[in-house]
Amino acid sequence: MLHRKTAWFACIAFTVLGIVLALFWSPAWWWAAAMFGALSLLGLVDVVQRRSTLRRLYPLIAHFRYGFESIRPEIRQYFIEDDLAEVPFSREKRALVYQRSKNERDTVPFGSEHDPYSVSYEWINHSLSPAHAESHDFRVLVGGAQSMPYDASVFNISAMSFGSLSANAIRALNEGARRGRFYHDTGEGSISSYHRERGGDLVWEIGSGYFGCRDAAGGFSEERFAENAHDPQVRMIEIKLSQGAKPGHGGILPAAKVTAEIAAARGVVPGVDCVSPASHSAFSTPAGLLEFVARLRELSGGKPTGFKLAIGHPWEWFGVAKAMLETGITPDFIVVDGAEGGTGASPLEFINHVGVPMHEALMLVHNTLVGIGLRDRVRLAGAGRIASAFDIARTIAMGADWCNAGRGFMFALGCIQSRSCHNDRCPTGVATQNPARWRALDVEDKAARVFNFHQNTLRALRDMLGAAGLEHPSQLGPEHILRRVSPTEVRSLAALYRFLVPGELLDQVPEHAVFRAFWASARADSFQPPERALEMRRSKLM
Repeated sequence: MLHRKTAWFACIAFTVLGIVLALFWSPAWWWAAAMFGALSLLGLVDVVQRRSTLRRLYPLIAHFRYGFESIRPEIRQYFIEDDLAEVPFSREKRALVYQRSKNERDTVPFGSEHDPYSVSYEWINHSLSPAHAESHDFRVLVGGAQSMPYDASVFNISAMSFGSLSANAIRALNEGARRGRFYHDTGEGSISSYHRERGGDLVWEIGSGYFGCRDAAGGFSEERFAENAHDPQVRMIEIKLSQGAKPGHGGILPAAKVTAEIAAARGVVPGVDCVSPASHSAFSTPAGLLEFVARLRELSGGKPTGFKLAIGHPWEWFGVAKAMLETGITPDFIVVDGAEGGTGASPLEFINHVGVPMHEALMLVHNTLVGIGLRDRVRLAGAGRIASAFDIARTIAMGADWCNAGRGFMFALGCIQSRSCHNDRCPTGVATQNPARWRALDVEDKAARVFNFHQNTLRALRDMLGAAGLEHPSQLGPEHILRRVSPTEVRSLAALYRFLVPGELLDQVPEHAVFRAFWASARADSFQPPERALEMRRSKLM
């Protein structure tokens, strides 16, 4: 068995040998002496340094481990990973987006790679009387009772800020949205000059940092909000309560990353830490949230106004629902973000273990609005790992009116899932502020791909709906989606989940575990936990 320092000792020996041969035989050996000498010095540094035990014990050899470890994600993705492994998006899903964005053939030969007899396999039942819709441009009217309603596509771009995405990525996304007449959510970082260049429809997201509408102290400014909100390019206003990537977590954009452009978009000081608090300062209760919705709607001139949230404590969402009944104020729309995560980098614990997944979160919000008799007044959107027509169909069948996608559209831009969004080394120029990288992203080419991906996905949705005998996504219900729950059992989503009937919560508490536990004690005037939860906490202190 070789000694752990054999490689270092060998380099020292070859260095000495190279010097001897260079002095007594040929000067060409100086190159070998120099190379092995450099390795010998590196081994010496490894032995005397104290930060890494591995390098002290295994000089030189340890660097091979670090090298292989650094390319492990690439080795796994290109040589080991299964086509169906979702980590977080499968090779199959990514390939589908690439094909559709390039207008390449997306058909698959010789049958599915999915096992239709595996637990959790899902499908949509077809009809013996297929339908055909002439257009794939499916739309949903949002804010019909307002003075400036918006006819939204059923597939749009999720919130991704300038700062997390590059300038050219923002340009390409917005141009693609303009061509396809679908919306581009600005993300919490507000409206940058790159959002405005192409004129695509925008949904302006207002986060807890009030970027683009903040005063000098970081609070909400009505004047600055109204100035931006009256821009004709801004079609809807979205208050961000929480996001799937890091629900309940604030953030800091370090001073070094707060460039003049980012500072101008956000209304902050360049070169100073940009803080995004975990909670809003403009309201502190469910009723206060709805009053804020109403105020923004008024200040914007009657544009549809709603909020985005990732579901956490159910009593907090129930408090918002009760506040709708007590105040008479309803948002025009709610975007339900799933804990499947997104482009926002966050701590591992938040990515893996915080927040409710999108399916359950969406159904809870949908059921609550149905139960209080307000579902017809509030539109719902779902966001969480959506990339295919079936993803859209399933989400709408579970209660959504439309879907948003972030990472799917990033793939259309050329993202290769290198998972380097947070370190400014994105290899495709999508999620970086390094000009040497993002300037290589061709705006016109990638805008065409964004447009193609949107159009081809909706064509696939139209064909899937037609096979099911439907003509519009609004006709989808939970009875259309089937799921295998065991090797011998299949259930529709309608049979798997409890769906409330209109007005059910107004008269009684249904036989549904979450509603029975928390509906009665939820409050419109507070986000505080119910007494039952507080008693359980106090029991640990006795």
